[in-house]
Amino acid sequence: MSSTGPVSGRLPDFPWDKLAPYAERARAHADGIVDLSVGTPVDPTPEVARAALRAAADSPGYPTTIGLPQTRQAISDWFARVHGVIGLGLDQVLPVVGTKELISQLALHLGVGPGDLVGFPEAAYPTYEVGAVLAGATPVATDALMTFGPQTPKLFWLNSPSNPTGRILPPDHLRKVVDWCRERGVVLVSDECYLDCVWEGEAVSVLHPSISGGSTEGILVVHSLSKRSNLAGYRGGFVAGDAVLVKELLEVRKNLGLIVPGPVQHVMAAVYADDEHAVEQHARYAARRTRLKAALETAGFTVDHSEAALYLWSTRGEDCWKTVSDLAELGILAAPGDFYGRAGRQHVRIAITATDERVDAAVARLGALS
Repeated sequence: MSSTGPVSGRLPDFPWDKLAPYAERARAHADGIVDLSVGTPVDPTPEVARAALRAAADSPGYPTTIGLPQTRQAISDWFARVHGVIGLGLDQVLPVVGTKELISQLALHLGVGPGDLVGFPEAAYPTYEVGAVLAGATPVATDALMTFGPQTPKLFWLNSPSNPTGRILPPDHLRKVVDWCRERGVVLVSDECYLDCVWEGEAVSVLHPSISGGSTEGILVVHSLSKRSNLAGYRGGFVAGDAVLVKELLEVRKNLGLIVPGPVQHVMAAVYADDEHAVEQHARYAARRTRLKAALETAGFTVDHSEAALYLWSTRGEDCWKTVSDLAELGILAAPGDFYGRAGRQHVRIAITATDERVDAAVARLGALS
């Protein structure tokens, strides 16, 4: 064992363990729990994915880490067709085993280590910090680039649309961050897993030519099929951008055996070629969001940001754990905002991913608070 102790001792505590007592209280409700704490898809996996999985089920050989050409081409075509990111070559796209795996190890795989800084938003998905700590780097939660002063980070994370806040960063801000990182040689990684979950306004990828200037230099983006296509159980996503950085990731991942299963790669190709199922799922989430948001506001909550993503970033101006406790009494489980950093101490994150029946139950119960 090293003198620094086991890796588990250096990582932040797994936050969801703290929510267990509140989950038990919510489960005791006469009509059962409405779990709005985790954004887990509950609607059926689309038939286009299941058909592709059945067709590719006979898969005795090892797949390649770089992924099938048709999978990478489908991703490139989708990015151009849906988000205006044109011209990604196959050497600029790398399928990954779910994006949490990638996010947690990206800093390590890119050679970030002790003495380096890793920046990420003040209210953020906890795995950015986990990845920094795993690499031995210093995590810095900030929304202000000036925070870094003369010591610039080795890697900087953007997350727009945001988890947990649902905030969409405006194009001017994205361009500013791209320019700032390029001027200083900072690797910019944009977590865009909610780019297809926009309800108000418009979100744009940092690889869009209006943001990147038509160049992928120094930029990586991360995308997932979990939200767009109800494929969380398949563990399929991708990283794309700067060909030099993608090649570096590929070499590391080949050595580690981090390979997307062959049948899942076929599913990814089929799903990224099909937009209809994503439009249908978007409509389901939009309807649930409308009902939940109205019920929360009637019950005295303020919903901040939340223009996108699968959550309503909600507050009653009190400690988040009091709100979690009060909601648990109603049989509703929400995620406390401090899971996502100090900036969330008076908010709760409420997912819109429950079934229609459970969303309707939550709406009815929130009436008790109004």
